[in-house]
Amino acid sequence: MTVRTRFAPSPTGLLHLGNVRTAVFNWLFSRHESGAFVLRIEDTDVARNVPGGEEAILADLRWLGLDWDEGPGVGGPHGPYRQSARDPRYAEAVSLLLERGRAYPCYCSEEESGDEGEATEAGGPVRRYSGQCRGLSDEQRGALEREGRTSAIRFAVPENRTSFDVEDEIYGSISFPANDIDDFIIRRADGRVTYNFAVVVDDLDMEISHVIRGAGHLSNTPKQALLFDAFERPRPVFAHLPTILGPDGGKLSKRRGATAVAELRAQGYPPDAVLNYLSLLGWSHPDEREVLTRKELVEAISLERVGRSDPRVDPEKLRWISAQHLAGEDLPTLTAHVSPFVDRKRFRAVGDRLEAAIDAIRTRLSTYGDVNEHLAVLFPEEGPELAAAREALGGDAPTREVLLEVRGQLARVEPWNADTLGTAIRNAGREVGVRGPSLFHPVRRALIGVEKGPDIGKILAAIGSEETSRRLDLTLGEKDV
Repeated sequence: MTVRTRFAPSPTGLLHLGNVRTAVFNWLFSRHESGAFVLRIEDTDVARNVPGGEEAILADLRWLGLDWDEGPGVGGPHGPYRQSARDPRYAEAVSLLLERGRAYPCYCSEEESGDEGEATEAGGPVRRYSGQCRGLSDEQRGALEREGRTSAIRFAVPENRTSFDVEDEIYGSISFPANDIDDFIIRRADGRVTYNFAVVVDDLDMEISHVIRGAGHLSNTPKQALLFDAFERPRPVFAHLPTILGPDGGKLSKRRGATAVAELRAQGYPPDAVLNYLSLLGWSHPDEREVLTRKELVEAISLERVGRSDPRVDPEKLRWISAQHLAGEDLPTLTAHVSPFVDRKRFRAVGDRLEAAIDAIRTRLSTYGDVNEHLAVLFPEEGPELAAAREALGGDAPTREVLLEVRGQLARVEPWNADTLGTAIRNAGREVGVRGPSLFHPVRRALIGVEKGPDIGKILAAIGSEETSRRLDLTLGEKDV
């Protein structure tokens, strides 16, 4: 069997961690099985569709690297891939079920559909259809149509059953009481098909082998399974992922961790780190590893290791994983990724030394977007506080001796890089008989205004020889220039 998975978003809003996690699992699983990943747009709810919604979804998926083998912009042999263009196919499918006696016209108004008063476990009524149109003769149907009655189409749920069973790869065998499933509508009186019907027709036409989705869809599954049976086609493999919760354990929402993918992109999270983090929401690596490359995820992913416990979104865990991914990038690559986030106006002084600056601060970065916060350490704003600190530093005799020797050693450095500069600082310390904090703290304070910070050699490489001289001269005073 060729594995074919699908992701079917609605263009009613932005993708967020909750729904894009489904796309991640479908993509990883299809790639693991050398199968196909299909993108389908469920855009029939016109009232809720937002302008630019589909384009935003496609952009987010592309940014995450979730390329699709069939779907919008790609095409494929099983299109159209937008539900709004599939009405003729739905009409054919409805006609087929009517011909087989697996569906029937229902002329009841909403009021006539009735509330049978069935009780739930909590004691409240369950709205159920009485089935009164199921046994109508052709003559009775004709008479109703002559009265001007329009009909919805209902699915004829098999009778004389106590339950309907569904196999799920994650939750196992699930039994749904037959009394909970009445003859449900598959096409409304206005001609629009319902969600459960359209999904099944689409999955059949697109030859979807595995339906991997959130556990919130479990309640839809028995109806969809019955429709697959009615079309006399094998059911797909169902796999329902555990529900993602907010950091506080409540329902995921904008206030509870449902961060938009576009927001993560704007904050400078690497797409591979987001993919890595999302894969861990419900799944674990066989070796319990948490920092994984895209290739490693594709190789290791399996439905067998998806748990049933509902995971919580953990923003700090996401930042940690992001930091690990940044740490694994070589310096030129990291610099290229960080570059678009740099405030060039604020940090004009960095000039063409951005790579050296990133080298100095890279261990402090959790996202590409953190760069400006940490560049500010290397290029502090000039002001009264910094000037006062330099004046106090330059007025201390032992410190002046250290800085004068440092300035002299640096004047002879060639080439100007972190290694040669670090050596020059240590040579200066030997000349005046200091080392450790007694050497490094005053030099850092003269250069960046604080005692603790990045490696001094890397600071010097980042700010350049001219800026280094300027800062040392300001600290020592003009009489020493």
